[in-house]
Amino acid sequence: PAIACAVTLATSSYTVMAARSMGYRTVVLEPDPHAPAGRAADLHLAAAYDDDEALDRLAEECAVVTTEFENPPAAALHRLAGRVAVAPGPEAVGVAQDRVAEKAFLAGAGLPVGPYAVVDGGGGIPEPEVEYPAILKTARLGYDGKGQRRVGDPSEMRAAWTLLGGVPCVLEQALDLDLELSVVVARSPDGGFAAYPVAENVHVDGILDVSVVPARVPARLADRAVGLAMAIADALNYVGVLAVEFFVVGGAIFVNELAPRPHNSGHWTLDVAQTSQFEQQVRAVCGLGLGDTSMSQRGAAMVNLLGDLWERGTPAWERALEDSHVALHLYGKAAARSGRKMGHLTAWGATVEEAEVRARDARDRLNRPG
Repeated sequence: PAIACAVTLATSSYTVMAARSMGYRTVVLEPDPHAPAGRAADLHLAAAYDDDEALDRLAEECAVVTTEFENPPAAALHRLAGRVAVAPGPEAVGVAQDRVAEKAFLAGAGLPVGPYAVVDGGGGIPEPEVEYPAILKTARLGYDGKGQRRVGDPSEMRAAWTLLGGVPCVLEQALDLDLELSVVVARSPDGGFAAYPVAENVHVDGILDVSVVPARVPARLADRAVGLAMAIADALNYVGVLAVEFFVVGGAIFVNELAPRPHNSGHWTLDVAQTSQFEQQVRAVCGLGLGDTSMSQRGAAMVNLLGDLWERGTPAWERALEDSHVALHLYGKAAARSGRKMGHLTAWGATVEEAEVRARDARDRLNRPG
């Protein structure tokens, strides 16, 4: 049978490659005819995500459909779910792809979230009871800092809402962060769990810059983060790999957002985990036993490679790989643009600090003269 990445970003082929290495036939539905995932698959359906004919073909070809993209049309997933197993399910993806629905789900489940308000413009723009400064985020389609504006007062909020197109938004109180964490967990159809070590993340301009593992936090805080991620997956009846991002404020932990797919902060697992998050996705959605999530090294660090690195020409990859404890991953995207994730470097070492220094130094060497 085939496993299909039904609605996958043109940026990722790792789940497809993991599935093929395990003996599965793969089918990808992705409108970009040059998508890396399509090149790696047995069959690439180059059609829109909501193309009925392509969706029907996908259902005919596949035993299970999964996604590496949180914004597929809900109707497309429901159409598929009527004919073939879809994991994660349409309802779970629907919660994670809409910040209003996501906040309501988290708050309704009694999970810790920071102060927020919904801004939708119905009957005029409200004056939310959220302290400023705050961050206004579009309910849908925003990622890597896109669809967001930092605002200092109600007047700026109203102006930002207009600039964002007057679409439904969530206004989040800006918190004084100690640090940011993420947890990648996997849940199988029978409710079994596997969790990777907690990652500690640094963002720059809203884009993940560095992840280090394991996070340098007390064990009780790491355990709390893993427990919350598992509770969220259970509440969603989730099947597959789920990433949960957290804010830590004054030692307390708050859920920031969900990603219903393998996650950027889990890319280190390609090199420094017994089972990569992408193989884990295949195992979970196909109902196989979940893989070992333990680290093969004591410390790991992942640094993103953005399109900005190409401004002076193709980076000198050989310089990054002078260090035998560094691995390079390029995603095969056709065009490098500022802020666009083009690849990443993973480094490992005897400590988290050693791994982070290696990863940052390797990236710095890429465009260093000489």
